[in-house]
Amino acid sequence: MGLVPTSFTHDVIIIGQGLAGTVLSETLAQRGKRVMVFDAPRPGRASHVAAGLVNPVSLRRTVLTWRASEMLAIAGAFYRDLGLQYDTAFWHPTPLAVLFPTAQEAGIWQLRMKDPEMMRFLRLDTSADPALDQLPQPYGRGIIDRSAWVDVSKMLEAYRAQALAAGELEERSIEASDIRRSDDGVELLGRTAPLLVHCSGPFAQVDGLVQVKGEGLTVRIPDLHATKAIHRGVFMLPVGDEVYRVGSTFAWNDVWSGPSADAQRYLLDRLERLVEREVEVLDHWCGVRPASKDRRPILGRVGRHEVVFNGLGSRGVVLAPWCAQHLCDHVFEGAELDEAVRPDRFIG
Repeated sequence: MGLVPTSFTHDVIIIGQGLAGTVLSETLAQRGKRVMVFDAPRPGRASHVAAGLVNPVSLRRTVLTWRASEMLAIAGAFYRDLGLQYDTAFWHPTPLAVLFPTAQEAGIWQLRMKDPEMMRFLRLDTSADPALDQLPQPYGRGIIDRSAWVDVSKMLEAYRAQALAAGELEERSIEASDIRRSDDGVELLGRTAPLLVHCSGPFAQVDGLVQVKGEGLTVRIPDLHATKAIHRGVFMLPVGDEVYRVGSTFAWNDVWSGPSADAQRYLLDRLERLVEREVEVLDHWCGVRPASKDRRPILGRVGRHEVVFNGLGSRGVVLAPWCAQHLCDHVFEGAELDEAVRPDRFIG
């Protein structure tokens, strides 16, 4: 890229330390790259309130999500390894119990189980489970064993603390005028690198990017003692001490308006019908997800020395590790960029 690496203060500069920026920074560090991150906490960031549920099955149609097996394998390995690095657990394998709302849904589930690929993920559940057996399920339930949840907020906080201490992160908002471009690379507030990565999530202006507001609740449900995540209309994720994350909603208008009473009423109504008991609301959280028009990530070059890493949407936790690896392979090793994620696919 022009000058030799020693001419630069860093190999890569990243703008944004949400899920994308954090996972990419760690992936680059594993490859021996010198990374500098600029980030200023802003209200509305989805990464910092994300429940972190990893589910390889789209429950709307009971089909596997995009490249599910590959994404799941890479994500599990990444978050487990990162947990060892920080001496804490980020990745929590947690089966997902799906309570069928109709006989038709139960029939579709059984039909999908005949597919050799799907049967690796789905099964019917008739075993005794004291927590699940309390819940209304006239049409039975299925289990997705290969699901999990990632403690995203803990991971972001752990990375931020070490990066600040090491001088590898500066808490500062970046304006377009702060970026100085040359034939050899970029300069940003005195730091230079041959590559700048834009990881600004919903705050970015990127072709094809769609802002989606999501809301959820943190609740206490005494005496349920569920150990599996549960889905029927809404998801319930047990996080310990009778506390559950519950979500989520999707809204495409007025996305920066913060938590809404309508969303809380909607979630509580669904939840109380599911558990048939009173629940205590501990927190009502809200964030704006950076999705894309075709629900695929947006990765790749947007300038001679600049790339974008965005558009992860509601499945960002499972997509981010694969995306980071794929982007690094493309930029540093010349690997072909997957057509499904190219940033120019929305142009023209």
